[in-house]
Amino acid sequence: MTKPVYLSLGSNLGDRAANLREAVRRLQSLGWVTAVSPFYETEPVEVKQSQPWFLNCAVALETELMPKEFLERALALEAEMGRRRMEPKGPRTIDIDIIFFGTEVVEVPGLTIPHSAMQQRRFVLEPLAEIAGAVQHPLSRRTVRELLDALPGNGGKVRKYQEE
Repeated sequence: MTKPVYLSLGSNLGDRAANLREAVRRLQSLGWVTAVSPFYETEPVEVKQSQPWFLNCAVALETELMPKEFLERALALEAEMGRRRMEPKGPRTIDIDIIFFGTEVVEVPGLTIPHSAMQQRRFVLEPLAEIAGAVQHPLSRRTVRELLDALPGNGGKVRKYQEE
């Protein structure tokens, strides 16, 4: 039995767009990619040092994996793509966050689903609303679109990315 999974991807090192496209391609080994949002250029938030802006997108896929196994394989994919966890919230070639995993609620060390900070992050909600605006948060029962509409103006600068 498959479950719908919604992910937030981000990159702010190297060729950001190529990194996102490669991550989407590699995610096909974890399930069946069903939708990818447009890319958004986003201001780094929750960071102490200056770093380049991110390119973000949302991905929907169907998977037969369980949440913990999915996370382990996503982390391995990040490492294969050059992700090094040197400092919290530091620059990265690729970041893959699980936002929703069907309607499951998971809270174990190293994994919280739904993502605990998603409702405060415009860089997550804006792209996710493009592909899953009607999906409901399993705890608040609010849709992604409702969460985005309720976000105050300080959720970080986000603009659609125009490739050159």
